[in-house]
Amino acid sequence: MSDPDPKRQMAELEARIAAAKAARAPGKAHQDEHYSQAHLAWRMVIEMVAGLGIGFGIGYGLDVLLGTLPWMMLIFTLLGLVAGVKTMMRSAAEIQEKKLADMAQENERAQHGD
Repeated sequence: MSDPDPKRQMAELEARIAAAKAARAPGKAHQDEHYSQAHLAWRMVIEMVAGLGIGFGIGYGLDVLLGTLPWMMLIFTLLGLVAGVKTMMRSAAEIQEKKLADMAQENERAQHGD
């Protein structure tokens, strides 16, 4: 009639509760996904503009001090562009690693849920 093992009963109950919570959990809303994509795009744009601006500022400052206008400004603006692209690529790799880790975690959950 009744199960004599209360620990097993508790484990079964917890498993049923977890399954019910997982079934009722809302998925990621489309608008949340759109917001996060826009956030990442702006982050990359800001990184690029910051690299260019810093390179331009350093180059212009050196040109004013050394009287070599526009050579240092051109060189450091190009270096700022390279630094901005490098930072963007690092951010893109970080984002890709995070997405791959999330997908692996979802796949693992799906396999254990079967």
